[in-house]
Amino acid sequence: MAAITTTEERDEGGDLLLWVLVWGELAAFGILLTGYVVMSMLHPESFALAKLHLAPRLAGLNTVVLLASSWQAALAVSSKGKPRLQRLFLLGAAFLGFLFVALKFAEYSSEWAATGDENLQTFFELYFLITGFHLAHVAFVGLLFVLAAIRLDRSTIVMLTTIWHVIDIVWLVMFPLIYLS
Repeated sequence: MAAITTTEERDEGGDLLLWVLVWGELAAFGILLTGYVVMSMLHPESFALAKLHLAPRLAGLNTVVLLASSWQAALAVSSKGKPRLQRLFLLGAAFLGFLFVALKFAEYSSEWAATGDENLQTFFELYFLITGFHLAHVAFVGLLFVLAAIRLDRSTIVMLTTIWHVIDIVWLVMFPLIYLS
C-alpha cells in the first residue's frame, strides 16, 4: 500500500521544479566562475591591477545585507500559521535584497571609470557579467518576495527562500574569489 503524501509534505522542498532551478542556477554560475578563474590564471597581472579598483569593504557590507535578507526569508518559512509575521519577514527580505541592489549600483558607479583601460577590459567584462547576473537574480527574487507577501502560499515561500539561499551561496563563493583573492 502506497503512503499518501499531503500537499504540505510535498511543499517542503521536494518539488522537481525547485531542484531543477537550484541545480540550473548552480551550473550557470559554476560555468561563469570557472571562466573567471581560468582567465585570472591567463592574465594574473591585469586581474590584480583591476582588483585595485574594486570596493571590497562595500562588497563586504553587501554580504552582510544579503545574509540578513536570507535570515528574514528563513523566518518567513518558520512563521507558518502567522500570516502577519510571514508578510513582515518577506517584506524585510525584499527590502534588504533591494538594499543589496542599491549598494551594488553605488559600487558599480565607482568601478565604472576603470573600464576604459584596455588592459583591464577582460576582468571588468567578466566582473560585470558575473556580478550583474547575480544582481538580476537578487532584484527578481526580491520582487517575487513582495508578491509572495501579498498572496501568502507556503510552497511559494519555501521555494523562494530556497532559491534565495542558493543566491547567497553563489555570492559567498563569488565574494572571496573576486574581491579577496
